[in-house]
Amino acid sequence: AWYVPCLASLETLQEFCRKENLTCKSIGITNRSLKSYEVEYLCDYKVEEGKAYYLVKWKGWPESSNTWEPRKHLNCPLLIQNFLRDKNEFLSRGREGKAMEVRKHVKTLKPAIADYIVKKAKQRIALQRWKEELNRKKNHKAMILVENTVDLEGPPLDFYYINEYKPAPGINVLNGITTGCECADCPAEKCCPKEAGFILAYNKRKKLKIQPGLPIYECNSYCRCGPDCPNRIVQKGTPYSLCIFRTNNGRGWGVKTLQKIKTNSFVMEYVGEVITSEEAERRGQLYDNQGNTYLFDLDYDSDEFTVDAARYGNVSHFVNHSCDPNLQVFNVFIDNLDLRLPRIALFSTRTIKAGEELTFDYQMKGSIDLSSDSAEGLSPSKKRIRTVCKCGAVCCRGYLN
Repeated sequence: AWYVPCLASLETLQEFCRKENLTCKSIGITNRSLKSYEVEYLCDYKVEEGKAYYLVKWKGWPESSNTWEPRKHLNCPLLIQNFLRDKNEFLSRGREGKAMEVRKHVKTLKPAIADYIVKKAKQRIALQRWKEELNRKKNHKAMILVENTVDLEGPPLDFYYINEYKPAPGINVLNGITTGCECADCPAEKCCPKEAGFILAYNKRKKLKIQPGLPIYECNSYCRCGPDCPNRIVQKGTPYSLCIFRTNNGRGWGVKTLQKIKTNSFVMEYVGEVITSEEAERRGQLYDNQGNTYLFDLDYDSDEFTVDAARYGNVSHFVNHSCDPNLQVFNVFIDNLDLRLPRIALFSTRTIKAGEELTFDYQMKGSIDLSSDSAEGLSPSKKRIRTVCKCGAVCCRGYLN
């Protein structure tokens, strides 16, 4: 037997059951609950004979079942608060950016206002479901929040959250490791970095101490050291709670930190599909017309593979570019010593305040000398169409590529 995952929400399935008068215990629709009612959101407002009424969308019921209910029958203060805030937000924006007068004693709402309120309610529900999905799929303890106070954009329709590389057929991202260090207390003389010919990347406070361009070799699954080993940082995932938010200057989604991040701290890993450079070139032709910049060349040692985070990725998918970034790219090797397939880690270049947006330079080179024309390292794939940069930095180069 084989199964196809259902993409419909629980409420959508419940709506179908109630519309067709069907019962299904697995989604909570029984003969007893077939007639249960819970307010999902409020759609409209009117005053009749001095009484206030709200048009109610019932959770798990089709919109054709919406009913007008008196205010005193509704025990949903948060939903009423959202309704009023959305109404005032629409009126404050007004037409052509001019604020409209907010009247206290409104008997009926104009259709445009009611339509906006419904769209905001649906967006709020969709973003909440997306947040729950992201936190269900992530493999680290820190939380992921979602926020949009700018427009009516909802979750991306063609994006799938993953925690590690998703290799294309024929590409093995887990090879080259057969043994690990024998250290009882890392780092020792024969710890993983020294065996690879490099120094340990972290200091005693678990902060980065190497220069950009040098690789990070962490202890792997064959090592004797435990999970508290000071050389296990990137593999534990981001330690900070982050928020995917809608930017207000046309840059789409962005990511901000909800906690203070100290200098040289690991923030997140950049993951996506691992594809060949030839496939990246083909996809790049399509992405250029959309202004997408999700292709990263894994050119630490060669130029055979690329990471494509357009459809599959983690929070880093939403991190914007800046010509004056607060994150730096480093190449990491853990359970794969193949120099063609490093993992991509983003570390803070300075102290980042809580609430500040996280950014990195899409043209950043993982080289010690960033001004060198021969800098080798990690860089996004070359684009054929120049994309205007909106980072707003004083040193902005004007283009993303």
